[in-house]
Amino acid sequence: MREDIRGVAFDLDGTFYPNYRFYIRLIPFILKEWRYLLAFGNARTILRKTLRDGNFYDLQAHYMAEILKKDGTVIKDKTEKIIYRGWEPLFKKVKPYPHVRETLGALKAAGLSLGLLSDFPAELKLEYLGLHEHWDTVICSEHTNRLKPDPAPFLELSRRMALPPEQILYVGNSVSYDIVGSKQVGMKAALISSPLRTHRRNTGKADFVFSDYRQLREFVLG
Repeated sequence: MREDIRGVAFDLDGTFYPNYRFYIRLIPFILKEWRYLLAFGNARTILRKTLRDGNFYDLQAHYMAEILKKDGTVIKDKTEKIIYRGWEPLFKKVKPYPHVRETLGALKAAGLSLGLLSDFPAELKLEYLGLHEHWDTVICSEHTNRLKPDPAPFLELSRRMALPPEQILYVGNSVSYDIVGSKQVGMKAALISSPLRTHRRNTGKADFVFSDYRQLREFVLG
């Protein structure tokens, strides 16, 4: 086992499962609510680029309301009902990547601390995916009032795992959010990517790139 890694932390969406397995279940909603989804995405882009004090969910609703020309309270309630609660049951039908459960179990059995940092609430998703048993800490970046790749969520993850950033390997599927965000606070970073896209997507930023969770297990445990 690598002596320089005492904890392994993960992103969730697109990291434990291929994104397409979730997106295909959203097609009816996307067709019906495409303007709302565009506003949601644009609001989060603004929040990634703008550091402002205040409640994250109020700010998100404010930006969405400006885009959609609707009442912010109505937008906030709709977002809670549809995105934060309405989408979660869809994960009951989403199948994780092969060997995810075995890898998490092996890392935990080896004495490593396991953490999870997602830009969305993760607890129910983990339960529906059957991956809820192994964690020492699970946090949502929104609760830090910041989104990845801002340093704040990664530093909070390090604090809750009770490990310095340089002893944590962070695993994700996004170079821009997961790899850049974790590396800028001193963590090691691993990128999950299909073999055909690995070279183009990584551009040398990640410490390790893999397409099969058995490769990650070997990288950490030897």
